Amino acid sequence: MSRNTFSRVPDLIVTRAPTRIDFGGGWTDVPPYSDEVGGFVCNVAITRYATVRVHSVVDAPGAGAHVSADRSIADAAARRLGVSGVGIELQNDFPVGAGLGGSSAANVAAIFALSGLQRQSIDPMALAELSRDIEVEDLGIAGGRQDHYAAVFGGALGLRFSGTGTTVTQIPLAAEFRARLERRCVIIYTGQSRISGDTINAVLDAYRARDPRVLFALQRMRELAEQMATAVAAADLDGLAGMVGEQWAHQRALHPAIPTPLIDEVIDRARRAGASGAKALGASGGGCVLVIARDDRVSAVRSAIEPLGALVPFSIALRGVERCE
Repeated sequence: MSRNTFSRVPDLIVTRAPTRIDFGGGWTDVPPYSDEVGGFVCNVAITRYATVRVHSVVDAPGAGAHVSADRSIADAAARRLGVSGVGIELQNDFPVGAGLGGSSAANVAAIFALSGLQRQSIDPMALAELSRDIEVEDLGIAGGRQDHYAAVFGGALGLRFSGTGTTVTQIPLAAEFRARLERRCVIIYTGQSRISGDTINAVLDAYRARDPRVLFALQRMRELAEQMATAVAAADLDGLAGMVGEQWAHQRALHPAIPTPLIDEVIDRARRAGASGAKALGASGGGCVLVIARDDRVSAVRSAIEPLGALVPFSIALRGVERCE
């Protein structure tokens, strides 16, 4: 990709990228585990978007980018792509730091918009990898790859990670199954900040030290994610829900900071009200919790957990990052 500097740009370009629900396999997409052992994630994009608006602010060559909202993400993307003389605005319709992959969605949307200014098309795989490179190398954000791919591709994904690259499998979603997912899956935001980089590094250090507890948890999380992709393809929501519950048991075993008393209370209330599976989203330590209610207990589950946080309505985002006309 060229690194041209622009002094004049179109008046406005708007892009958006979706966030995601991670059903399972998170943490196995983080190096060095993903490179040395191999990881697998099953996730689905949702209609909670990071939206980027880019507009011309100056005509003078060499002027710097003017950024509002999250300066670090947009500014890092502008530096990488060599774009100047523009204003960049970032808007989110989701809670920040909620474990939905929001920073990655914002980064993908910003790169997509700025590459559009350069009249350059960008390969989807390259877009996802560039987004992660910017987060890790430029912004120092520890994490894996799954969020970037969900933002780029949308829909339901089976993502296989290895030292030689990433394989993306887009899982077809029939309209009837999609509707069941949207009705029975409940997302609640706990209002707490999600996990710190220190905890992520602690888990990775435990893996490097070959801690048997961490090695077993990561292996089982990867295996469950592979089975989840099969369940999604087969429209088996009850099977998926059971695996989501087991996934959380292994995820919380990675480090004491991953579960919180509030997350535990949400999941306990949900189960007693009729949920068949639940887990915290993202790395956890706060943020959002996914609850999958039994078909006849959706209203009861919602009522049981709603006092503990803010419900986050959503639908499935079938498309990934896109330009908004």
